[in-house]
Amino acid sequence: MIIVFVVLVLAVFGGLHWYVWRRMVRDTTARPGVARRVGTALVVGGPFLMFAAIASERGGAPFWLQQVLAWPGFLWMAFSLYLLLGLLVGEVVRPLFRRVLERRSTPAVEPVGVRENTPVRTRVPDLEAESSSEPETSSEAEAGAEAEAGSGAKPGPGPAEKPEPAATGPSRRLFVSRVVGGAAAAAAVGTVGYGTYGVLRGPKVKRVTVPLAKLPRSAHGYRIAVVSDVHLGPVLGRGFAQKVVDTINSTQPDLIAVVGDLVDGSVKDLGPAAAPLAQLKARHGSFFVTGNHEYFSGAEEWVTRVRELGLRPLENARTELADFDLAGVNDVAGEDEGQGPDFVKALGDRDRSRACVLLAHQPVQIHDSVEHGVDLQLSGHTHGGQLWPGSLIADQANPTLAGLERYGDTQLYVSRGAGAWGPPTRVGAPSDITIVELASRQA
Repeated sequence: MIIVFVVLVLAVFGGLHWYVWRRMVRDTTARPGVARRVGTALVVGGPFLMFAAIASERGGAPFWLQQVLAWPGFLWMAFSLYLLLGLLVGEVVRPLFRRVLERRSTPAVEPVGVRENTPVRTRVPDLEAESSSEPETSSEAEAGAEAEAGSGAKPGPGPAEKPEPAATGPSRRLFVSRVVGGAAAAAAVGTVGYGTYGVLRGPKVKRVTVPLAKLPRSAHGYRIAVVSDVHLGPVLGRGFAQKVVDTINSTQPDLIAVVGDLVDGSVKDLGPAAAPLAQLKARHGSFFVTGNHEYFSGAEEWVTRVRELGLRPLENARTELADFDLAGVNDVAGEDEGQGPDFVKALGDRDRSRACVLLAHQPVQIHDSVEHGVDLQLSGHTHGGQLWPGSLIADQANPTLAGLERYGDTQLYVSRGAGAWGPPTRVGAPSDITIVELASRQA
């Protein structure tokens, strides 16, 4: 079954890239040559680099090789998506564009008429000459011709002259293909370029107020900085981590919650990139829970590393703050290693009269939170879809794609995340660090 699925996926993937090659390479080149060979190399080499980038990251290849492959491979992933969408839109525009060109290139035909005030010469047949059976002599014919010339009559029109052939050049079909393909490529480059700039410049601060019925008046206005999905790796490194830390510290939060997917790589490769996390500052400290990507990268080593950086891991654990309980559970990806979420261990013996805030990487854990009387769950994982129209799929796979929603007596807030996985690009889902301000209904 898995083999059939893989074959089906590869067939669809290959078919889409064949379509891109046809529209962008074959249809835009008049004949085989350098341009077609270069275009073919790009369309074939792009997917190869993309799969190589993913395989090198997951397979633990030398970090320098991951960095070399990551930029072109992951950017091709985003570029090919929007190039494909642009070409599909072009299928609608293409026939309309050709019709406009056909109308503009068709010359207007003027009716041929008789000039005004021009006498019409009508020849009256000579009945007597016609009745004669004798042929006209050559002298008579010459005399008749001289008479015709003398009368001012012009000779009849000769054979129609053929117009000179038009200058050769690209056909209309080739011209349309080049315009549509060029527009699709320009739109894809612009979209990916702007989306990449949005990630690399660092996340923006978003503020959300969440009222909690059990929160005492003394905790009204308590601010939690929620950061998820930083995804430090071969693309986003130490410089990006520093931007995230500086942004969080500028908000002066009471507490910092790092809710998973901090890294895409081992401690050996990314330890230096994560070093700026030691600069995080909050009145009640910084806390961390694992995401699914930590289990691809050595979760136990990373838990140890973040503890060394001053963050407190909550591995199916709870801490009692002055005004509410703060708990955290492992990500569901840890189940394969016997380290999955354990809500009973984290919340089983707590005092339910106190407000409880839970850190859990994936929104799908909300149902367990409702069952255990959690007041607010803070999550990430979805990236808000990251690349539209991927948000349409992510919305179906998660109870909440982004933002604040209520499930019974439990509220769920999902951050779109600070970084990006794969291409360092976001379209329709800008990155954020959220300041969740708790509000007491007793105030």
